[in-house]
Amino acid sequence: MMVTHEVHDIPTATGVMRTYLYRPDEEGPFPTILFYSEIFQQTEPIARAATIMAGHGFVVLVPEVFHELNPIGTVLAYDDAGKDKGNEDKFAKPLESHDSDTEVLVQFARSQPFCTSQVGSMGVCIGGHLAYRAAINPDISAAFCLYATDIHSSTLPSEEGNDSLSKTADIQGELVMVWGKQDPHVSTEGRKRVYEQLESTQRRFTWLEVNAQHAFMRDGESRYDPALAIQMYLQAVAFFTESYVDH
Repeated sequence: MMVTHEVHDIPTATGVMRTYLYRPDEEGPFPTILFYSEIFQQTEPIARAATIMAGHGFVVLVPEVFHELNPIGTVLAYDDAGKDKGNEDKFAKPLESHDSDTEVLVQFARSQPFCTSQVGSMGVCIGGHLAYRAAINPDISAAFCLYATDIHSSTLPSEEGNDSLSKTADIQGELVMVWGKQDPHVSTEGRKRVYEQLESTQRRFTWLEVNAQHAFMRDGESRYDPALAIQMYLQAVAFFTESYVDH
């Protein structure tokens, strides 16, 4: 499918959130995927990833995950300065603010004539964490989480007992968790901690560990694995298609 692109500035409890919308250039309606970016916000690789998913029959919303902390339209560079600023933002924004962003995105999607009521989440790096976090919302029926950081460590700011790992039992939808075995940001012990929490809370999930480094989905950089990235896109498309049919 060909894809059309729109930009929406959506009011939230913590300020205006610029959100990039990608959808098939056809009538629809289509189910929605909330696509959460890395700490750098909507870079060109993220825009291309959203376009790929939209071209398979989904409305894809890419919010600026740190909209409160940056001017509208901010894109951080893939360099040390960008990484430092993104990590600073990551530890400055409480998870509760991400929760309210997700609620607004769901409401926005369901108000659009080209969207069905079905909403899922997907993300990479911290975006994988935010996709997991979004699934705590009962309106999110499925989440595809790629090398999600900081779930295992519970280091992102939140109220006591409201970190994402502790809230796992509240996830009602189905999850796919994808990890790179050579990812230095999430150790073997960290992955085991997440797996054990999902198992002990009897969540519905698929677990996949691949021989890849962190950010293996990010085209244009040395850690990119194009063959593996294509496999992940196809698995995500199949997963969301099956999840939306089931619901």
